[in-house]
Amino acid sequence: MQPQFRHVALVGKHHESVTGAVVDSVRDVALAIGQFLRSQGCEVALEARTAEVSGLQQEFPAWSVQDIGERADLCVVVGGDGTMLGVGRQLARYGTPLIGVNQGRLGFITDIPLDAFQEVLPPMLRGEFEEDHRSLMHGRVMRGGECVFEALAMNDVVVNRGAASGMVELRVEVNGHFVANHRADGIIVATPTGSTAYSLSAGGPLLHPLVPAWVLVPIAPHALSNRPIVLADPVEIAIEIVAGRDASASFDMQSLASLLHGDRIVVRRSQERVRFLHPKGWSYFDTLRNKLHWNEGGA
Repeated sequence: MQPQFRHVALVGKHHESVTGAVVDSVRDVALAIGQFLRSQGCEVALEARTAEVSGLQQEFPAWSVQDIGERADLCVVVGGDGTMLGVGRQLARYGTPLIGVNQGRLGFITDIPLDAFQEVLPPMLRGEFEEDHRSLMHGRVMRGGECVFEALAMNDVVVNRGAASGMVELRVEVNGHFVANHRADGIIVATPTGSTAYSLSAGGPLLHPLVPAWVLVPIAPHALSNRPIVLADPVEIAIEIVAGRDASASFDMQSLASLLHGDRIVVRRSQERVRFLHPKGWSYFDTLRNKLHWNEGGA
């Protein structure tokens, strides 16, 4: 039977500088999964950086992210959640579906165990899967009325104090309405996807991916009455730096902007969404139970 996805791109786990065992691991995993996808009738290409790190340029074509978005029917991402976050943001504009193979630690959004890909992938390639759409945030840093930095985020936008400084004071507005001035180590704006990341560590609630909402979570607030709040995601959130030194804004902990007093971080819902494909029968609650080690109960 021919696969539903004919042209498949493969992205491996890699970093800006890799040596030794890491290179061997990237090469071995990319080669094994790439050859397996070929055996299922797929035409396989490697993302350009994956091809460079693995040294497999002669084995598979090397495609840029734009090539993947324009030419691939499916992208298989091998790595941890950080790898998937980076790829997901870049491919969201193309609507390319993503399958995650977990070579990291937690794996909230890379849910196929590396040692199980040969059993799990074939039915998915034939069209037997659960589809899951995730929202993105578009964040901008405004300075004097001009945008000096912007980025997408799938997990969160975080405003943090400087490493060597005390608390920051942050003025928060929602749709132009003043909410509060928070004195804290920072504040997190998280999507449902990001509700299991930094937001959870800071005391925020879990949000199901189907809930069209964000959570606003103060980080170590001075006033214990400053609690997390869930907001409908069509709103615009603005966070202004009132006081504090060396503050910064991070987007999925992968893009960073240094902030000055008076800067405003404006967060809106992006029109782009990320498409995840999961094995048939996948459940978000199974993921929570497995990753957070919840008691499964039973007779």
